[in-house]
Amino acid sequence: MRLSVTDLHASVDDPALTSMTLLNELAGRYPDAVSFSAGRPFEGFYDVDDLARHLATFRRHLEHDKGLPAELVRRTFFQYGRTKGFIHELIARQLQIDEGLTVDPESIVVTTGCQEAMVLLLRALVRDRRDVVLAATPNYVGFIGAARVAGAPLRAVREHEGGIDLDDLARQIRAARREGLRPRACYVVPDFANPSGASMSRCDRVALLELAAREEILVIEDNPYSLFHAGTAAPPTLKALDERHQVVHLGSFAKSAFAGSRVGYVIADQPVTAGAAPGVLLADHLAKLKSMVTLNTSTVAQAVIGGYLLENGCSLKRATAREAAVYRHNLATLLRRLRSVFAPAPGTAPQVSWNTPQGGMFVVLTLPFPADDALLEYSASRFGVLWTPMHHFYGGTGGFHQARLSFSVLTPDQIALGVDRLGKLVQDQRARRPAAAAAHA
Repeated sequence: MRLSVTDLHASVDDPALTSMTLLNELAGRYPDAVSFSAGRPFEGFYDVDDLARHLATFRRHLEHDKGLPAELVRRTFFQYGRTKGFIHELIARQLQIDEGLTVDPESIVVTTGCQEAMVLLLRALVRDRRDVVLAATPNYVGFIGAARVAGAPLRAVREHEGGIDLDDLARQIRAARREGLRPRACYVVPDFANPSGASMSRCDRVALLELAAREEILVIEDNPYSLFHAGTAAPPTLKALDERHQVVHLGSFAKSAFAGSRVGYVIADQPVTAGAAPGVLLADHLAKLKSMVTLNTSTVAQAVIGGYLLENGCSLKRATAREAAVYRHNLATLLRRLRSVFAPAPGTAPQVSWNTPQGGMFVVLTLPFPADDALLEYSASRFGVLWTPMHHFYGGTGGFHQARLSFSVLTPDQIALGVDRLGKLVQDQRARRPAAAAAHA
């Protein structure tokens, strides 16, 4: 039987779901290209032998700290696991140590990566097409894709270098209600957002929570990059400032431990009532959805992450100190090389510009010509450098002259070489486009 794509759910043909595939395909076709495209964590400290040690550490934790008999230890590793996960207490301890955040471990659902947490949360919050979620734009393509899969309409909110534009957020909430829609939540990445690198000040974080309280919406906080500040003091997470159970906090060990574990989590401590019956937590409802999607997060992967946490005193700041130093150095190297390669001639306006984030993994380059998928392939094949077109993060509505540069997985020498190649690409396009315009005229 032959199927038409029109017979399938609209998400399977949505451009938001193809952007990651495109980047992976190009990286495979041009393996010698310097890749600023993938937002992967640094790989230089990985050691396969660590995995066995983490497992052994977690086994000792079950045997000695938890007092489990051998039969239950084996069952923990080899059998189906608790739907909400079994490293929730260690995650709660890490949040207390690193963030000063006290959460009920039962409000934590351990998920198969942060992507599952997004899909489960959106599926729970959005009842029909009248329910909308607001999100700062440009937006992480994974959240855009999760919303498409879950059938959750997104409404764009402007972003500036200080993060989400709170005035525009208020306007978009009012506009949605005038249209008969129900704004349910606002998604933000308050620290070094993917893709823009923008960060919110403490003042704006407090103001966002106050706005959310007035408008009676949830705040979905995605927090993969807050550990990687470039030497500046980290403001508190939104969840640490949350006094009204308004913040649903998404976390992941992809950038801190390693992405291959596919272990994330969601803190959903909002009470949910059912008529006159006593309420349960939103986390319990998310766990019911998870039981019909992945059943449970890999017990082996959880055990590895549990051992990783235990070996570092349940502090991700301690565990990622080496990686954080690499990212700080790489960011400084990238910004310095951009200034060197793209410095304008005396008395002329700059043709290429970029932002200056204070941490994270991303810098955004603004170019004097369209930076689309066709140019990306030309860049890879002709000049040996990959990057990510920013239009993917706008859902096709903007960012057409911008490129995201990820510096996390590269060495300083690779960064310098990659920027030099970007310089040659820019020179090539400046030479070609006036000629093309003249020929067209």
